[in-house]
Amino acid sequence: MKIILRTAETHPLTWRLRDDENTVWIKEYCSKNGYLAYKKTLHNESPENVVKIIQNSGLKGRGGAGFLTGLKWSLMSKNNNSKIRYLLCNADEMEPGTYKDKLLMEKIPHQLIEGILLSAFALKVSCAYIFLRGEYIKAEEILQKAIKESKQCGYIGLDILGTGFDCDIIIHTGAGRYICGEETALINSLEGRRANPRSKPPFPAFFGLWGRPTCVNNVETLCNVPSILLNGIKWYKNLSKSEDCGTKLMGFSGNVNNPGVWELPFGITAREILEDYALGMKKKLILKAWQPGGAGTGFLTSIHLDVPMNFNSIQKIGSRLGTGLAMAVDNTINMVSLVYNLEIFFARESCGLCTPCREGLPWIVKILKTLKNNQGQKNDIELLERLCIDLGPGRTFCAHAPGAIAPLQSAIKYFRSEFEAGIKIH
Repeated sequence: MKIILRTAETHPLTWRLRDDENTVWIKEYCSKNGYLAYKKTLHNESPENVVKIIQNSGLKGRGGAGFLTGLKWSLMSKNNNSKIRYLLCNADEMEPGTYKDKLLMEKIPHQLIEGILLSAFALKVSCAYIFLRGEYIKAEEILQKAIKESKQCGYIGLDILGTGFDCDIIIHTGAGRYICGEETALINSLEGRRANPRSKPPFPAFFGLWGRPTCVNNVETLCNVPSILLNGIKWYKNLSKSEDCGTKLMGFSGNVNNPGVWELPFGITAREILEDYALGMKKKLILKAWQPGGAGTGFLTSIHLDVPMNFNSIQKIGSRLGTGLAMAVDNTINMVSLVYNLEIFFARESCGLCTPCREGLPWIVKILKTLKNNQGQKNDIELLERLCIDLGPGRTFCAHAPGAIAPLQSAIKYFRSEFEAGIKIH
């Protein structure tokens, strides 16, 4: 078993975690360099310089897309037409198999709050929202208490630390929709509208929440900001083993001996995570396939385990890093049944705005059901492949359908015989 020694120098996201797994409240957080970056930044840096630091750090979004955070921030900073701006923390986390943001919010809530406040300062935002998954009841209670603590210490409010910076943080709990992970659907939901994605352009940086410039960042992304500003760009880049900078919360679920999530450097291989941290497959089970980062990422096989876990490397072999929380599939699992279960979820979670997604995903579910029951027709596999093309990138209003077909396409590619076995012999 890998011995994990978490330090501030090597594990900026998780070194404050308590061994007893209790929440780190503000007194303990401040004793562990908490709000130090916030104080230094407010007194010594300009918002423009903070944006440049995050740009040069190479920080990428940790919600799944991997978009450069500093670039997204720079789009906001160029928009000087509105004095009212918003920062939205995407804490919806409805990707099946993903639970990393839940860990950060429930165990180290002040790290997220400090990250939000620093980001708000950089973006000249006076009101920030945490859009929280409705089922995260414990996380809401903890965040509400942490926000109250932060206000009492003068870190949230008016004229913070005598610098003239004003900022408030408001928690908004969602109704539990997967599509709210898409930033414009999240904005619509926050406005009280149906959670449908918006047409782009205009982009949220120019026309977002209530028509004002808006930036949407993931929980884990924002939690990286304090350590970058405290320790510097060079330090942050040196944490990684690859071209992607910093560390990432990664892990394995499924029939492994030690399922969990760990803070690891980009560039570590999936084999290292599976064997050294998750301690391999359970007794008598063999790894058949794995998804790198959630239900919306394509399946890979054991031949891909030595590929570095970073955005480009995983993309080159036909999948996506996604959220970095991998799922192991063992040799007892039928891939048709597994994909059928996933596609039921994606069909249910479609907002129904565009025809390919609204009609195509239920059609896929219907075909998979017949294959699962060994009642499939001769051309069903070819029809599934055709539907994957019709629901692919650029064919639908948002990325929901392309994400939904990723596990199906890859399952057919690597395990076609299991689909063929479901075809009824006439």
